[in-house]
Amino acid sequence: MNTPKGKYAWTATVGEKGQIVIPKQARDVFDIKPGDTLLLLGDEKRGIAIPPKGAFSELFGLAFEDEEVPQ
Repeated sequence: MNTPKGKYAWTATVGEKGQIVIPKQARDVFDIKPGDTLLLLGDEKRGIAIPPKGAFSELFGLAFEDEEVPQ
């Protein structure tokens, strides 16, 4: 099967404690290291998504930037 560049698909098995192991190739592609915190987004109709680990920290940084408010 020919897959588009930059597109991937993996499977993971859920263990008895509800844990999954992220496949090594996925960890390498997305630079996921032990101790990293990942954000899981869920939608009952569309499923679960794990955005890139830096995507939301940048957004939160902009939203909570320490700027003086003009008076």
